Amino acid sequence: MKKLDLLTPIGIFIGLTMVMLAIYTNAAGTGSFQSFFQVTSLLIVLGGLTAAILINFSIQDLRLLPKVIKETFQTRESNLRELIDKFVDLSTKARREGLLALEAGIEDVEDPFIEKGVMLAVDGIEPEVIKDIMMAEVVAMEERHRKGRLIIEKAGEYAPAWGMIGTLVGLVLMLQNLNDPATLGPNMAVALLTTLYGTLLANLVFIPMASKLAMSTEEEIFVKQIVVEGVIGVQSGQNPKILQEKLSAFLPNHRKEEERGEEEELND
Repeated sequence: MKKLDLLTPIGIFIGLTMVMLAIYTNAAGTGSFQSFFQVTSLLIVLGGLTAAILINFSIQDLRLLPKVIKETFQTRESNLRELIDKFVDLSTKARREGLLALEAGIEDVEDPFIEKGVMLAVDGIEPEVIKDIMMAEVVAMEERHRKGRLIIEKAGEYAPAWGMIGTLVGLVLMLQNLNDPATLGPNMAVALLTTLYGTLLANLVFIPMASKLAMSTEEEIFVKQIVVEGVIGVQSGQNPKILQEKLSAFLPNHRKEEERGEEEELND
């Protein structure tokens, strides 16, 4: 299940706010927001970045961009204990009533990946074949995520580069007009602000977003690995207690310690 993740917009807001406060509260007390806004610099960075992305990717790839950006503002809720308990229940039912009995309650399973695995088990597919089929789907999912994330990663690479291109443009303009002191300030502003814009976009927006997407993919793969092991355990008729212990190995250490503490309290 996914829900809105407020940390992404909060992080971007805090980053921008701290930069603006640094400008406003500089030692000389003469900070001006207007002096840090340069249309020419924005055109160079944003225009160059857009052009580079269009050249790098196909239309099919770019159609993924809205969905990819949306993913960075969402977080996935994974209750591993609930997932493990689900497979323990399925294992108990399968041992008591047979694998075919699982088909009756399959419509109650919300996760299509779990549903597919259970149906493969009900159909009597060999455990090795089930694992191959399900892991192939995991690999395909990882590749889809990688292609979508690559757009954000490339934007993080290109933004500073276009900032440097803008710096070179500003320096060339400045050197061409050394005899006119009035043009030195504006041309130097173009040179410096394009680097600022490019670096800020890369390190505050694109690179953190790409890292977050990569971590989200890793978490989803981890959960799907638990599902694969659970399905194989159910199909092979493993004892529910053994299956529970096996799947509990995937729980983080702090969660295991909490459960041990709860068991000790119940025993007392």
